[in-house]
Parts: sequence; structure tokens; C-alpha cells
Amino acid sequence: MTAIAITIAGSDSGGGAGIQADLKTFSALGVYGASVITALTALNTIGVQGIHDVPHSFVTQQIDSVFSDLTVNAVKIGMLSQPAVIEAVAEGLVRHEATQVVLDPVMVAASGDRLLAPRAVDALRRVLLPMARLVTPNLPEAAALLDEPLAQEEQAMCRQAERILALGPQAVLVKGGHGTGHESTDVLMDQQGMRRFAAPRIDTRNTHGTGCTLSSAIAAGLAKGLSLDDAVAAAKSFIHAAIAASDQLEIGRGHGPVHHFRATWS
Repeated sequence: MTAIAITIAGSDSGGGAGIQADLKTFSALGVYGASVITALTALNTIGVQGIHDVPHSFVTQQIDSVFSDLTVNAVKIGMLSQPAVIEAVAEGLVRHEATQVVLDPVMVAASGDRLLAPRAVDALRRVLLPMARLVTPNLPEAAALLDEPLAQEEQAMCRQAERILALGPQAVLVKGGHGTGHESTDVLMDQQGMRRFAAPRIDTRNTHGTGCTLSSAIAAGLAKGLSLDDAVAAAKSFIHAAIAASDQLEIGRGHGPVHHFRATWS
């Protein structure tokens, strides 16, 4: 049977993040990708020029259209900028009994532009976190979810992962890409304890869409039947290679995208 994953997220008109990055990742990893668009952005490698939210009723219609026809094996959730959309997504997941849900709490673009309305943070925390198989905040997002300072070292990352886990998800992956040091370390926390996934830090400005790509790669692994640990490990390897190859691309004048198809493009 064909593995199918769906991304519920915003569109990136520049092609490096959001729905576009998710679908590229699914394809690169041999998973059929479907999508529900929650927002349209005027977005490029330099920054965000505009956001147009999709009405929550049409988000619902998209969800029902996909789930009523396709056998969805995993769900990746990205940018949800408004409380009404968050509620619509949560209701759709319940209605269609989705279980393999990877939630990437997208709040800020690589350029620093805010993507999530402040009033939506509480809705995300209260409504969607308890539905997630895995939530994947980076360091600024973990701090925002907890109203705490940014974690500066691995022990603080572990403490924040534990506190986010207490909010209801089955597992938490706090990503260390915004940290410092020779390694980029991600911390996975669930009821079984803590595991760390580390890779050498790569010196490049081409980091647009890294969070989207990692979370959709995890969803692709889950869609193919991998365990959570194996899906995270495979996704970490994929994003590390995609970042390492990103300088082969010449895209835009700002934070360029990672190279999703570095294994297949000549």
C-alpha cells in the first residue's frame, strides 16, 4: 500500500518552507503527499511581505475532502495563525480519527517575521498539543509555549521538553538548531525518558524551511511504519544532508532553502 502523509500548513510563495517544503520532503522520501492550506503568504528568502488567512470553514472542507478519499497514514501540522483555524483542524483530526500527528508549532520565520498571532498561542497550547504524537518546537518556540526564557544549554532544553510533555503530547522533540557549539543537538522526550540526536553544526545561511522539512520528514517516516525513534533519526539524517547540500543551490538573496532533492538532482 502506498504511504500517504498530509501536511496542514501555510503556503510559502518562495517555495522553501511551509506546504512546498513539506511536499518536497514527502516526495524525496517516497511518500505520497496531500495538503490542506491554512494560509497564503507573500514570502521569500528575505522575509514575509503579507499573510492571507484561509477561512476556517474552507480549511474544514479541505480536511474532509482529503480524509474522505485518501487513507492518510500520518499528519504534519505547520502554520496555523488564527484560533478559529486551530479549532477547525483539531475538530477535523478528531472527526477522522487521526493519530500519527506531528505538530510543528510554527511561530516565527527564519527571517524573524512573526507567523502566529499572539492570541493563537494559547489555542495551540490548549487544543492541539494534547492531540500530537510528537510536537517539534525549536528553542524560541519552546520558550514561547512555556512563557520562559530561551534555553541556553542542553539541560535547560531537557527541562523545557519535560514541561511541554506535561501539556499533553505523547512526545516532544526540542530542536537545537538555534543553539551554539559544534553540534546541533535535538532532545526527544516521552514517557520512556530522554534521547538525544546530534549532528555537526553546518555553517550556512541557507536555513529557510529547516523546521518544516524536519517535521515533515518525521511524518514521512511514521507514514512508512517506522517507530518514533527511527523516524526522528532518519529525519535528522535527511535534514542534515539537505542543509549540507544547500550551498549547491543559488536561490534568493536572503536565507535560502535546503536541498530537498540533493540525492536525485545532478
